[in-house]
Amino acid sequence: MSDKKYIRFDWAAKKMLRDKANFGILEGFLSELLQDNIEINSILESETNKENEEDKFNRVDLLVRNTKNEFIIIEIQNTRELDYLLRILFSTSKTIVENIKESAAYSKIKKVITISILYFDLGQGKDYIYHGTTNYVGKHTNDNLQLSPGQKKLFQNEQVYQLLPEHYLIRISTYDEKTIGLSKEKFDEWVYFLKTSEIKDDFTAKGLNEARQKLYVLNMPSEEQAAYNRYLDKLRTEASVAETLKFEAEEKVREAKSIEIAMEMIFDKEPIDKIIRYTKLDKQTIEKLINELKNSH
Repeated sequence: MSDKKYIRFDWAAKKMLRDKANFGILEGFLSELLQDNIEINSILESETNKENEEDKFNRVDLLVRNTKNEFIIIEIQNTRELDYLLRILFSTSKTIVENIKESAAYSKIKKVITISILYFDLGQGKDYIYHGTTNYVGKHTNDNLQLSPGQKKLFQNEQVYQLLPEHYLIRISTYDEKTIGLSKEKFDEWVYFLKTSEIKDDFTAKGLNEARQKLYVLNMPSEEQAAYNRYLDKLRTEASVAETLKFEAEEKVREAKSIEIAMEMIFDKEPIDKIIRYTKLDKQTIEKLINELKNSH
């Protein structure tokens, strides 16, 4: 197995994969995920897609050539955002509005597919890839609304969900890289790379061979390597801060629970030594609680 380290995908997406010469890497990634032969037509530049060093995330908007010339939004997020799902909604809506002429019929709206590469736990779930589509289900009959023959002819699609946005959530932190090889899906090789920045010698997923050639860290010019290392340091710092904040929040929850137990024991006139033993609070804190209770009566 090769022990080479490759450039993180989030850095590559921001700095390198916008170059047409490197489209093959993104095309391979998308082809394996969507199970289609994807060809990138162009990278769209919009107000929501401008490169900004202060951005906490990287975003690439693509117009791809599959059977329908659909739009694809790729977003890579490193830091926790509780409202991230609603940001997907905003990004999808803005892409649709920015890429249709004001006088055009609604039938000219292109389908949007969003792909979120998430380096934090979004929501609760056991899987590392979630796929969202929209269907209309009968409230009383429980059947799915179908397209009419005329709509099928107009849209060149068979199902309602094929007209509407689709969303993929790739939860990198949930993926267990030790399970590589157990799955029959080639896209798992991509997820392994996204998590570890490593490409095993026997990986054959589309786009990874080109990634081997173009994303090897030591092939970067020295100035670019320095910038990349600063970026890694920034990510490590952000991860450390997030971990600290999480720890402090958990400590506050534990302390609040201990205070709640201490208050109940004080009401029951338990001795201070016993309260200390059960709650792990110090004597000064417990005496302060006793005084506050006395003053409140």
